[in-house]
Amino acid sequence: MPRFAAGVVRFQNNVYPGKQDLFEELSQGQSPEALFITCSDSRIETAMITQTEPGQLFHARNAGNIVPPHTEHTGGMTAAIEYAVAVLQVPHIVVCGHTGCGAMNGAMHPEGLDGLDHVRKWLAYSKSAVDIVDELAPNGTPEDRMQMLIEQNVLVQLQHLRTHPSVARRLAKGDLELHGWVYDIRTGDVSAFDEAQNKFIRVDAHYASQIAQLAGDHDCAA
Repeated sequence: MPRFAAGVVRFQNNVYPGKQDLFEELSQGQSPEALFITCSDSRIETAMITQTEPGQLFHARNAGNIVPPHTEHTGGMTAAIEYAVAVLQVPHIVVCGHTGCGAMNGAMHPEGLDGLDHVRKWLAYSKSAVDIVDELAPNGTPEDRMQMLIEQNVLVQLQHLRTHPSVARRLAKGDLELHGWVYDIRTGDVSAFDEAQNKFIRVDAHYASQIAQLAGDHDCAA
């Protein structure tokens, strides 16, 4: 039996009984807090990173956490974004990149994509991020250039998000917030883009005031 199949058995026997009330509630519908766009990479476990329960995040995953700019062509990402924003009315969208991203390595070194025609075309949506790195750090070390690419790709995809009509409307109303994150697989650190500082900083620093408010609300509730 594959490990993932054995995991289903453990879930049914050991996990589900303790969360049955939650799943019965979720069977009636969903009201997630965020659309979480991240990479398909098997090392990215969003529930573990964010410590969220089922029903709290609406996921959209692909190679390179890419968001194609809006066009009249219907694709899976476009449909997921529209549904999350227009129907589920999520108040937050997160684009989360990660270290060691194979997609970004392919975008940086397209000569290694021979025979992967669909991958090559998909990664073209990150071409402007590669161009930014080439402009800002032409002589940087491979490690520094890759880290910059991972971050710039997140920012480029956030720009692409703004071209989607459902997103643009909600941003204009002021009831949707966009977040750019990068997850470090080795250290577990997550950084968020801070517009005021124009750089990625640790999540605990970026959201310090909100974290303090949540802690205060928890203390009051207790």
